[in-house]
Amino acid sequence: MSCCGPTRRTFLSAIGLAALANLADPGSIRAQPNPLFATDLEVVTVTDRSVILTWTTVTPDPSGRLLPVDTDAEVRLGPADSSLTTVYAEDEPTPFHYAEIDGLEPGRPYRFEAWSSGVRAVPALSLTTRAPGSPDSTGEFTTLIPPSGRPLRTVALANDVHYGEQVSGLVVDNLPPGFRQEPGLPPYPEVMLAAMLDDLRRPDRAADLLLIAGDLTAEAKPEESRSVRRHLDSWGAQGRDYLAVRGNHDRPHMGSRYQGCIPAPADHYDCWAEQFNPRQQLIEHELGGLRLLGLDTSELDGSGGSIERPQFDRLDELLREDPDRPTLIFGHHPVTIESGLTNTAGPGFVLNRPDSIELQTLYERAPGVFLQHSGHTHRNRRTRPDTTAAVEFLEVAAVKEYPGGYSLLRLYEGGYMINFYKTRTAAARRWSATTRGEYFGLLPDYTLGTFADRNHVVLRDFSGLS
Repeated sequence: MSCCGPTRRTFLSAIGLAALANLADPGSIRAQPNPLFATDLEVVTVTDRSVILTWTTVTPDPSGRLLPVDTDAEVRLGPADSSLTTVYAEDEPTPFHYAEIDGLEPGRPYRFEAWSSGVRAVPALSLTTRAPGSPDSTGEFTTLIPPSGRPLRTVALANDVHYGEQVSGLVVDNLPPGFRQEPGLPPYPEVMLAAMLDDLRRPDRAADLLLIAGDLTAEAKPEESRSVRRHLDSWGAQGRDYLAVRGNHDRPHMGSRYQGCIPAPADHYDCWAEQFNPRQQLIEHELGGLRLLGLDTSELDGSGGSIERPQFDRLDELLREDPDRPTLIFGHHPVTIESGLTNTAGPGFVLNRPDSIELQTLYERAPGVFLQHSGHTHRNRRTRPDTTAAVEFLEVAAVKEYPGGYSLLRLYEGGYMINFYKTRTAAARRWSATTRGEYFGLLPDYTLGTFADRNHVVLRDFSGLS
């Protein structure tokens, strides 16, 4: 079961945009002989030296339903004050285009155009990509300026795999209409997890460590927990190559299919703990002087978050012992008031208020804590702390569905750079494009996040890290 959907305001705004689009094109697609549309253009990722664009090519069938169609792809790009030249050309036809252009200059404005079979790609009718000033709508972007000093480490931030899930996009009682994988294809959680793991080993991503902030499984069934652990272990070693914390979907469950697992309170059984970590236990890890702490924020029942006293006490002890050590914390549930008020399920969906205040108070006394990575909302979003703690609270979009990816945290001596990446295997691009249609097509407005949510630089002193 998915966690999130559109707000009423977003839904009504999108309907308004669609109505305006229909008025602007009274001929309708049925009146055109096999027209080609290059749509859903997104400037997903901009680093200091690269940009990634994605778009989809479709054509209507006789009934007017838009279907994917294979085409070529071309990107024309140049500095904002110069002419455009072709910098990317893909001859192998596909409907699901993913163009990555490297070799750009840091801090420089660029213009671009994306084309397929002579048709220029345009953004979807999305409030996010059609927003005034967005790179998708203006055709311009500026590369980031990286922090000063040597590059140190790259940490991948991911969450919400939902291994074992069969239908994506449901909220309650099989509504709104969900999406299933096409017959004959592997289950989509496996497709998307495999695509991410494949990405992270490639030289252009080169992650030193993967942090998975919860909801590895759909419902923590014994076979789901074993299978996702086996999949991860085929890629790397737990505790060395990846660290995982529990989400609400991974919580202990009741019922006969769970009874062979570790007993938990109140007649629950904990199958996830047999493969990963005990319930409400803090994960502790160090990487070149960087401290990584994983919080189990799941409750015994329900979707909200909490932290029990023993885990709080251990976290407090570690932060008091070395308050200035650079520290990254990850846990499933977002923390801030802003996150509670802006996610579609409301304040009860995030970490409960007393625990949130206590946690942020600990961070005020530990200036080395610089970032908390969360999942659960399936969106890319930064929110403001509720105290004076100088901590970035970052939610990362789900692995399992659109936009389908992960973030890379690149550490330098003088700070860090965050970038969100969609996964890029052919099967992953197909599924991401399919699940754009979740929540009546409004999912991108909620989950993609702004350009700055996905791509930004923060200056900090990490000169003591190796």
